[in-house]
Amino acid sequence: MTANDEDVNGTAGGAAGPRAGRKEWLALGVLVLPLLLISMDMTVLYFAVPSIAAHLGPSSTQQLWMIDIYAFVLSGMLITMGSVGDLIGRRRLLMIGAMLFGAASVLAAYANSPEMLILARTLQGLGGATLMPSTLSLVSNMFRNEQQRRTAISIWAIGNSAGSAIGPVISGSLLNNFWWGSIFLINVPVLVVMLALVPKLVPEFRRPRADVGRFDVLSALLSLVGVLSVIWGLKEVATKGLELPRVAAMVFGIVVLGVFLRRQTRLTHPMIDPKLFKRKGFSPAISLSLLSFACLIGFSVFTTQYLMDVLNMRPLEAALWTMPPPALTMLLAPFAVVLANRVPPAYVIGGAFVLVGAGFLVMTQVTVQQNLPVVIGGATAIGVGAAIVLTLVTDLVVAAAPPERAGSVSALTQTFQDFGGALGIAVFGSIGAAVYRGAMADNKPAGVPGDVLESARQTLGGAVEAAGRLSGEASQALLSVADSAFTDAMRVAAVFGAVVALATAVFTVWRLHHVRNTPQDGATAPDTTVEREEVAAVTTLQKGG
Repeated sequence: MTANDEDVNGTAGGAAGPRAGRKEWLALGVLVLPLLLISMDMTVLYFAVPSIAAHLGPSSTQQLWMIDIYAFVLSGMLITMGSVGDLIGRRRLLMIGAMLFGAASVLAAYANSPEMLILARTLQGLGGATLMPSTLSLVSNMFRNEQQRRTAISIWAIGNSAGSAIGPVISGSLLNNFWWGSIFLINVPVLVVMLALVPKLVPEFRRPRADVGRFDVLSALLSLVGVLSVIWGLKEVATKGLELPRVAAMVFGIVVLGVFLRRQTRLTHPMIDPKLFKRKGFSPAISLSLLSFACLIGFSVFTTQYLMDVLNMRPLEAALWTMPPPALTMLLAPFAVVLANRVPPAYVIGGAFVLVGAGFLVMTQVTVQQNLPVVIGGATAIGVGAAIVLTLVTDLVVAAAPPERAGSVSALTQTFQDFGGALGIAVFGSIGAAVYRGAMADNKPAGVPGDVLESARQTLGGAVEAAGRLSGEASQALLSVADSAFTDAMRVAAVFGAVVALATAVFTVWRLHHVRNTPQDGATAPDTTVEREEVAAVTTLQKGG
């Protein structure tokens, strides 16, 4: 097998790689801790905004930046920090990131002005961008055995997705008993434990000195500006519609990223090695990561709004009802990994996309009436299917990278996922908004003034707010029409999601059918002992052991 014939298995001659021991599995449990915090802080402000607004008195613009700046900085700095980890050592960068994230959390907890909180959230985003690629690259370095690496990445993926699900639950519980700063302070003891255990359990990995080269500041700036421009543009389009400045921002970002990629082909030591995209299956695998995140994040907005605005749930109650997908993923992901060790991964990934498509089809049956089994069942199928896809394609992508490039490839994977989330929100949101506005235009509830109806036609949230200014039958009539319009929009978006997911399942089998399983130690039959040990390791970590 020549270098040009290598596929995304990343192995030559079927070698499975050395097996990890108990120490590596314990280290994996420690590395999951920062992932939980990073993803949790994406959603932890959802319930705290009213308390923060009452205490700090931010303007509407400042309030938006408090929420958004964290994700913007996190996304924009991933590629740069992944490359820095390859240069200075991934464990060292992990420790630096943990200290920065902890200090920023304390600063956020005791912020006494909107500007101070925005600064703290910016530093949290920078710390998160330092931690995320470090954890995944360390996992890929510690687990060189093909089967064990898939299991380890499944645990990593569970931690990465579970935090965003439990963030609203934890913040809601803390805010019922403590002041708003507690939602940030809870990060500190977890990071202290991590900082104490990482030096004892996690080995250091860095690129060979001969391959280090100089850090390219221009590439770092190009990646930051390009990623931020595209994600900002997508987010603005999703919330405010297509307008020239937002489209121009996306186009500008794409051009800058094109310049960034062009520059990488000319550097001796590039941040992202363009040769990786020539490896058979690498580009399809990383594209599947983007599409799965687009389906998962893009439709989750509908689920949350349906629970809170149509079924009138309190935020904490709605958050609790969103817990089944991550809980079921923790049970099923390890067995999907075992299946991928027996069956070509393309068919497992394709089957997972079929499950996502089935979840969307279930969502097409949602009505205005109390319909929790349909909503939770559909959301669970989408969430579990997407989690299985993310686990297996992440393994395919990191396996394709040489060990010295693990950090930059991990960052690239997570950047594509962020693009997918932003793209999903923009596309699903645009479809939903168009259907909602059309349905509202076709139905004019009696007794509702024209100016009130105009604001209600923009979003379901606007309709709920407008109904609060009315009384009696007019309020109920407006809510009834808005709820019906929203469920129409939700069903149409679900049809679109089903088409995308099922088409992607076909694409997966077509483009990744060549990916082979690597027999354990050259054996021709699956090593069921290894599989039992891996499932046992997952169970131990799930129990906190």
